Amino acid sequence: MAATDTPSIADAFDELIAERIDTCPQEDLSGLVGEILCQAVDNHLDALPLPGNGDTLERWRVLAAVAARDLNLFKLYEAHTDALAILVEAGIAEVPPLSVWGVWCAEVPGTTLHARRIAADGQLVLEGEKRWCSGAMLCTHALLSYRDPRGQVCLARADLDQDGVSVEEDGWKAVGMAATRTATVRLKGVHASPVDSPGFYLERAGFWQGAIGIAAGWHGAAAALAETLRQALLTRSDPHALAHLGQVDCLLGGALQRLREAARFIDANPATTAWQLALATRLHVEAASQAVLCHVGRALGPAPYCQDRHSARILADLPVLLRQSHAERDLAQLGVLCLESEASPWRL
Repeated sequence: MAATDTPSIADAFDELIAERIDTCPQEDLSGLVGEILCQAVDNHLDALPLPGNGDTLERWRVLAAVAARDLNLFKLYEAHTDALAILVEAGIAEVPPLSVWGVWCAEVPGTTLHARRIAADGQLVLEGEKRWCSGAMLCTHALLSYRDPRGQVCLARADLDQDGVSVEEDGWKAVGMAATRTATVRLKGVHASPVDSPGFYLERAGFWQGAIGIAAGWHGAAAALAETLRQALLTRSDPHALAHLGQVDCLLGGALQRLREAARFIDANPATTAWQLALATRLHVEAASQAVLCHVGRALGPAPYCQDRHSARILADLPVLLRQSHAERDLAQLGVLCLESEASPWRL
């Protein structure tokens, strides 16, 4: 087969999903999402281009395509592929075959994960708990953040097939994103290995590159809703709905350009910590996605919420996933960075 005829990862993923998710009852979705993710790993569909290696946009295209099909699957797939990228960035090229990874780095007040060294080579024992652990019942391995005695954020990798790992799933009350089975993970005497040095997780260039990859997923889901609106208007004449479609086109077009520009910058400057770029891109995509949620409902009424399983799931899941944004905190930080600019950042 010629190179030009080789299917992309996005195409192969789409073929793997087929119509299974769209026809899956809600109560069975979690099991199906886990099954598809494992099949994707088995078929090496997690071998995405690494961010900053010249093909960042293709990485984000795959993430957006998965998000357009199902945001629960996207959440778990993005975390798994992000973990693989983090390990490469840390110089750890080998991972257990067919392993499925989580990245559990949320720091919730009142919860603590402690680590103590048990060997000269730095091996660790983890004690405590981590919350917001998506895919906790599915993942075989995880990257977990903890604080060292100096308060620095550190990263450890752990095999989850240990007696000291327990999962509590009763904390998730939302309908949206329920199929991720996000849970609290408690660890007692769990052996782990350190990943690079203290501060690595937050200070590496890949942290903000990966943050934009999440926004690519937001965009993919919003674009899927926009396509639902576009298809609905192909066979009806409704000037008010067309106005909503026009606004959606403007919003998503602007977000699309932000993502493309960010990918070009990252590929040209792979070692640069693109903090301001990531904040601006994520906030732009978030605002566009929030607006698309509103416009699709106002244009089509309750139909996409009630009569189409695909759009109904996105409408339930996307508002939850968008809360990965830090909202006004990120806006305020972006404002500070604007003040620090030597010249006007908006000059044409």
